[in-house]
Amino acid sequence: MDKKIEAILKKVSKPGRYIGGEYGEILKNKEEMNCRWAFCFPDTYEIGMSNLGMRILYGVLNERPDVWCERCYAPWPDMADQMKKNDLPLWALESGDPVKDFDFFAITLQYEQCFTNVLYVLDLAGIPQRSEDRGEEWPILIAGGPATYNPEPVAAFFDLFSIGEGEEALPELSDLYIRMKKEGCYTKESFLREAAKLGGFYVPSLYDVAYNEDGTIAAITPKYDDVPKKVLKRIIKDLDKVYFPEKPVMPYIETVHDRIMLETFRGCIRGCRFCQACMIYRPVREKTPDTLNAQAQCLYKHTGYDEISLTSLSISDYTALRDLTEKLLDWTEKEKVSLSLPSQRVDAFTKELMERVSSVRQSGLTFAPEAGTQRLRDVINKCVDEDDLINACNVAFDYGKNTVKLYFMSGLPTETLEDIEGIAALAEKVVEAYYKNPNRPKKPPQVTISVSCFIPKPFTPFQWEAQDDMELLMKKQQHLKDSLKSRHVRYTWHDAKVSFVEAVLAKGNRKMSRALEEAFKLGAKFDAWDEYFSYDIWMQAFEKAGIDPHFYANRKMGEDEVLPWDVIDCGVDKRFFLAERHKAYEARTTGNCKDGCAGCGAWKMGGNCTWCPERSE
Repeated sequence: MDKKIEAILKKVSKPGRYIGGEYGEILKNKEEMNCRWAFCFPDTYEIGMSNLGMRILYGVLNERPDVWCERCYAPWPDMADQMKKNDLPLWALESGDPVKDFDFFAITLQYEQCFTNVLYVLDLAGIPQRSEDRGEEWPILIAGGPATYNPEPVAAFFDLFSIGEGEEALPELSDLYIRMKKEGCYTKESFLREAAKLGGFYVPSLYDVAYNEDGTIAAITPKYDDVPKKVLKRIIKDLDKVYFPEKPVMPYIETVHDRIMLETFRGCIRGCRFCQACMIYRPVREKTPDTLNAQAQCLYKHTGYDEISLTSLSISDYTALRDLTEKLLDWTEKEKVSLSLPSQRVDAFTKELMERVSSVRQSGLTFAPEAGTQRLRDVINKCVDEDDLINACNVAFDYGKNTVKLYFMSGLPTETLEDIEGIAALAEKVVEAYYKNPNRPKKPPQVTISVSCFIPKPFTPFQWEAQDDMELLMKKQQHLKDSLKSRHVRYTWHDAKVSFVEAVLAKGNRKMSRALEEAFKLGAKFDAWDEYFSYDIWMQAFEKAGIDPHFYANRKMGEDEVLPWDVIDCGVDKRFFLAERHKAYEARTTGNCKDGCAGCGAWKMGGNCTWCPERSE
């Protein structure tokens, strides 16, 4: 380790974030490498080390003997100050080399609030922020992750975006880079042009964006005939055969998810109209119980973790859940390894499932009704009713639980104050059900309702919607607070100012890059952290950039309007989104994939979808 780094570690909080050397890290001889990647998670080490996607891609790239992938994370501000004072550029944990010396600098974008941290880590790395200012001597800057499904707000900073799943795409990109270097035909410009042809890679510099006088987009046009008009996301078709990290890097300090994360399946059979994840991760692809059980045992052997979390968007929808839990319980009970089943749906939470969970896990349960009235739940296609919630809670109460957390949203399309009052009424009905349950524990109940603000997201039926203005969101928050009567209900809510900025960034176009630059200059960073988010900074940044944030957050977009993200194809047909939007305004629901194919179009992606029929246009 660099002596300068050693000298400053005693001056910063959690020095374990910066030292590397963890069990499971991959070290190689850099002189033998043909391609080097620096993978950056633009948030703290504790959060980044918990990201399963980053673990997978780190391992995938390092499978290649001539490719070395290393890690780095966004230093906390105290460390950033020390780095600036001591002229230390951002480095990779494995080799200690500055990330500016790598061939690729990859940044995962998991949420819009990390956009300013892109500029933050580039500044610490000493890398020019705009792609147009980076010549041949600088690394290729690439982004991936769910927030890249609308890449336009950060298009000025990245050379290319990896859209979709990267296990096959990133090795292909490495192969292209190595081949062009060996053949002596590499230039950054020629490489990016060829990368755009691989599929799943969006190169913003190869597209022109024209605007109408009213600020809407007139057209997004490829500059060359061999550049795709739309970039179709990449998917892995067989999850049983895809790379699996058997020996993950083990952190020195406590992380957000200190447990085995067992990915059961990708995709979602539900069609909640506000939910981006259930659309962009389609089609549904499952791993078999035998594969998952073997992977769980392998991870336990190499990590020693005493908890296994079965991860997915909705674990209750895994078709072989009973078989899987039986296989896992055969050995986890003896080893005293607990099973965690997050993302439970109220209409699929059963006594049998509770018996399996309660035998190994003793904690409160979380459900997400999302809306307080059945009418609004039908609008958003949350196909559950009040009885489903009460039945699920009673199952939990029967087994000694006295705490329940309920997630809701405020500001959903067509929402009224009556719907807000319904949230309070539903929470109080859960309390009432607790006291009516003869098997309840003797402790008093605690029902926590957590209410976030609706944010219209790209690639959802609600992508055209406007967010409620901030005054209305705050009025609804206060109205809910006034509507609550039970002392057993605890109410928490998200800051409407944070949600407003997130909506602006989620629906932004290329002009947003200027606002991001201004926000960073004014001090914006770690916007996902309450202690660092500043609404005033963002308002100043929008003003300096000549951007009206309400144009993005509080305006309904026309159904025939060119959307900033129309250059990306997530695999779900835009006509499906429109049909679902129209059904929402009629409060008509669409069944889940088990009930029959709704024609979203994801079947065209292939991948042996569990529910999509084999068919053609």
